[in-house]
Amino acid sequence: MKYHIWTEGCQMNVADSQRVGSSLEHLGYTFTDMPEEADVIVLNTCVVRQSAEDKAIGRVSSFKKLKEKNPDLTINLMGCLVGVRGAEKLKARLPYVDVFSPPSDPGPLISHLTQGEVQSLEDAETTRRFLMMDEELKLPVAEQGKTVSVHVPIVYGCSHACTFCIIPYKRGVERSRPVGDIVAEIRSLAKQGVKEITLLGQIVDRYGRDIPDGPNLAALLRIVHDVEGIERIRFLTSHPNYFDDELIDTIAELPRVMPHIELPIQAGADDILENMKRGYTQRDYRNLIEKIRGRIPHCSIATDIIVGFPGESEEQFMETYRLLSDLKLDVAHLARYSVREGTVAARRMEDNVSDEEKVRRFRMLEELQEGIVAEINRKYLGETVEVLFEEKVKNRWKGRTPTNKLVFVETDDDLRGRLLPVTVTWTGPWSMQAGLLKQPELVAL
Repeated sequence: MKYHIWTEGCQMNVADSQRVGSSLEHLGYTFTDMPEEADVIVLNTCVVRQSAEDKAIGRVSSFKKLKEKNPDLTINLMGCLVGVRGAEKLKARLPYVDVFSPPSDPGPLISHLTQGEVQSLEDAETTRRFLMMDEELKLPVAEQGKTVSVHVPIVYGCSHACTFCIIPYKRGVERSRPVGDIVAEIRSLAKQGVKEITLLGQIVDRYGRDIPDGPNLAALLRIVHDVEGIERIRFLTSHPNYFDDELIDTIAELPRVMPHIELPIQAGADDILENMKRGYTQRDYRNLIEKIRGRIPHCSIATDIIVGFPGESEEQFMETYRLLSDLKLDVAHLARYSVREGTVAARRMEDNVSDEEKVRRFRMLEELQEGIVAEINRKYLGETVEVLFEEKVKNRWKGRTPTNKLVFVETDDDLRGRLLPVTVTWTGPWSMQAGLLKQPELVAL
């Protein structure tokens, strides 16, 4: 029996697919990258933008002929296209799909494949025990011994509801995972050779706020920091409103927590931020960046920016441009606003910035950011930095610095999973090249 998984979208979807693959292998399935060979096809979908939704529909439609040729084929549609309440409409539209699974929930698929033998999988505790097999999450066989870095969800859903975002309506309300489950999973991953974990949440720094007297993200980081075998810890994505002094101090104090922070601002104009329901001002964000850099001087900071939000004037856009120019952040994930049905913005705001203007603004920020990052990375030239190597790509080993800079090294040595010092020999805006430091030869006594 074979399975095939197609994944689109965010790191949370990648983590979800990994867990689906693990659960299928517990049932005796093996992975194939050829969908026509599969007995089970899982499509893990994203709808954060209309283009992603269109791509998902196109992909699932392409498997209709496979189903006609092989009626015993199980097709599972999963993720944000299904959402927490969207299965009924999709069943009528896609009658050849056998199973519809909400985000982060493999239960419906497992129940279908076991023909009801695992009836109680909708119960979260039962699902957890089944998937973790006595609290040991096994990586899919194809990833065992090869996966250096793994994303570990710690918060599912979101309760903040920015006006542009569809995620709360698709992934449901915020739910923090118990500390014991998270730590057990990370310990299991460490035993399988994983060296780096990234804690995931739609708003990760809200971890624990839905649990009375529960630990917050800072406390969780201190607990995870003690897991033997894990060399690096990252987390994303944070929200400026919840990034407090305790969290900043924790990053500064714990050597295994990497000094790289994902902190979206989304826009630079206060009126636009208010319309987005972000809950802070440009000045608040600038002050937070200053505080972080004061406490963690060598950290890198990434942000997200949306251009062309409804009503955004040229001057409001230029406030975003000036903010990015002033702060000189290491990464800016840029996106052009697109209407998502069901969001507050779609219901109450007119999408009145033309596509051409959105593209122009996007290109302006893209060009600005390219210059900023090139300048930041240039400072690494000739420096010695520590890199965790992940995989070989086109005869070069790919790895990342503590600040999440992408580094390539040419060598015939096997560097997978190794944490090594390198000397940077070339820098560009998106990556760097480096050479391994020569190791002193052992002298026979």
